[in-house]
Order: sequence, then structure tokens, then C-alpha cells
Amino acid sequence: MIITDFGRALSQLFDPRFRRVLGLGLGLTVALFVAIFAGLLALINGLTADTTTIPFFGEVTWVGDFLSWGSIVIMLFASIFLMIPVASAITSFFLGDVARAVEEEYYPHLPPAPGSSFGDDLKDTVNFMGVLVAVNVVAIILCVIFSPLAPFILYGTNGYLLGREYFTLVARRRHSDAEARALRRVHSGQIWIAGILMAIPLTIPIINLFIPVLGAATFTHLYHRVAAQTA
Repeated sequence: MIITDFGRALSQLFDPRFRRVLGLGLGLTVALFVAIFAGLLALINGLTADTTTIPFFGEVTWVGDFLSWGSIVIMLFASIFLMIPVASAITSFFLGDVARAVEEEYYPHLPPAPGSSFGDDLKDTVNFMGVLVAVNVVAIILCVIFSPLAPFILYGTNGYLLGREYFTLVARRRHSDAEARALRRVHSGQIWIAGILMAIPLTIPIINLFIPVLGAATFTHLYHRVAAQTA
């Protein structure tokens, strides 16, 4: 069922209504990622000396050379770790447009969704990012301690958090907060699995740029499917 949800989301990539949303989401994803990456580079430059002395080689301006020649490689590598919080950060900006495009194509019989306010969604996204960062710090420590279990810890943790956020934001377009939480609890297993399937490609460079929008579309289909089952 979850694979069907993703297949429907993927098939709509060539829909003109969806291409616009995808373009906006992709542009915002890149912009936020570059901003975060630039901030990290500025922090590295600020904390590291311009030159360092290596035995037998003397002084080497390794930071400047490394960052200038390897910035693209560094960015691709950093995207493995940064795209999960970036995906969370942009949900409040594009999720409503994605959901509308999906519903116009696959659920035209439904009335327009009342939606939730942008301010509430943005506040929830900011709060969620704080939780996401804190949990991932703990997860990284656990990965170091229990290294054989590292993929299960990282993907399991982030899959749960991403699934929880994406599903809740989609469900709140047509339900109250309490109803959205109740629906999420009933179908928590499916939502967690869908979150894991979203977290995994978010760690693959280039591909991960498309996942936030495709994830929003997938969770829109998942929501309508489970809501119909629960009704």
C-alpha cells in the first residue's frame, strides 16, 4: 500500500500543476541547504586557523584550499546529514500546495480543505526541528556506542519523527489537532514505515533534493487511504 502511495506521487511529477510545486519545493530545498552549508563553512573558517604546520611539510593553507577545491564534494557529503532537518524545515512552506495538487488529480470529489494556518504550521515546524536536532544528537552518540546498529538507530529514529510530522501536517488540513493525533495513533505502524522509506533516500545525494516534495505527496495519499479505512 505504501509503495502504491509513492508510485502515485512519482507518477504526478509530469503533471503541470505538480511541476510548479516541485520546482518551488526544489528551489527552496536547495536554498535552505546552501544557507545551512554556508553557515557551517563560515563556522569552520572562524574556528580554524588559515594555516597549519605539518611535520616535514611546513605551513599548509589547507582550509582555504580544501574548501575552494572540494566544496561541491563537501556539499554532497554534508547533504547526507543535513537533508533530514532541511526536509522538515520546508514542510510548512509547500505542503499545502502539494496536497492540493494531489487532491485535484486523485480526489476531485472532495471539498476544498479548510487547511491550517501558516503560522501554526511554521511554529510546529520550528518546534519539531528543535526536537529533531536534539534527538539526532542523542542518536549519533548511540550510533558511536552501538556502531553495528547505527543504520537502524538513525533511520528508525528519523523515520518515526518525519512520519509523525508529515502525516500530522497533512491530516490537520481536514481534521482538528485531536482528530489528527488520534488518526496517527491508529495507523502509527504504517506512518513509521513510510517515514523510514522517506528518511533513507534523504541520505542519498542529488536524489534527496526531490524527496521532501515527493514525501509530502506520498503522505497525502497515505492520509486519504487510512482516513477512508477509518471512516
